[in-house]
Amino acid sequence: MDPVDIGLWGVPLAILGGAIRVSTPFIFVSLGECLTERSGRINLGLEGTLVFGAMSGYAIAYQSGNPFVGVLAAALAGACFGLLHGWICKFKGVNDIAVGIAMMLFGMGLAFFFGKPYIQPQAPDLPAIPLGWWSSVPQVQAALQVNVLFIAGGLLAVAMAWMFKSTRVGLIVRVVGDSTDAARAMGLDPDRVRLLSTAAGGALAGVGGAYLSLYYPGSWTEGVSSGQGLMAIALVIFARWNPINCFWAALLFGGAGALGPALQSVGVTEGYYLFFAAPYVLTLALLILTSSPDRALQGAPLELSLTK
Repeated sequence: MDPVDIGLWGVPLAILGGAIRVSTPFIFVSLGECLTERSGRINLGLEGTLVFGAMSGYAIAYQSGNPFVGVLAAALAGACFGLLHGWICKFKGVNDIAVGIAMMLFGMGLAFFFGKPYIQPQAPDLPAIPLGWWSSVPQVQAALQVNVLFIAGGLLAVAMAWMFKSTRVGLIVRVVGDSTDAARAMGLDPDRVRLLSTAAGGALAGVGGAYLSLYYPGSWTEGVSSGQGLMAIALVIFARWNPINCFWAALLFGGAGALGPALQSVGVTEGYYLFFAAPYVLTLALLILTSSPDRALQGAPLELSLTK
């Protein structure tokens, strides 16, 4: 179907569609990091987990012919990375930030090594739901092609917020994240809680990686992530460790990422590549705006190394 000229309305429409497509990895990685940090541990290795999840999901989807099997494989790979990170960090004197950086490089190196045979083959894509069926305008139909993982991410954000607020599991994670001594006094094992939280967070980051390689952009290359795993950590701080806020913040980052292509669609080509830097500029701006002279970050888990 040929596109219809809708003038400047094409800009917000393209940003909306781009935000939905681009934000999904941010949603999963930020929710995973939110869960990990609420347990009192920071995992900077999610960039490596994201890249390895993209590679493993693409490879398994290609070998099996089923993209959902690829998503499960990426989640399993991410959980393994999270377990390794959590296991190393339980030893006394180990810094979780340094371990995270090492895990990031480790994950990216493994992905580049094992992923070379899968750069050329074409794996099956994840399906999309055509929510724009009610419109006859092709641009509206294209913008509202929503992947099932985006919807799953939104539901997961609501479920995680409910878990933190109203369930015993959420209470345990919050207690461990706020005070290791109080958790031990309650008979809890902080190391085990953080290990499981980091593993679950890694699994979510792996799913985000599978989305990159199996839907948007929909191929496996070594530069598929472009630092989205690291930006998601800044996103969690901006969202104040709230899963619902993580979802909206991910949409904001996704919209920033879609700004360049949206302007190009209406003929604005001046400074096109500069607009591609919008998500990175937004990350820097948010880090500056959310910084605090007294290092007291509102809503931050008290055992988090960022707050000490």
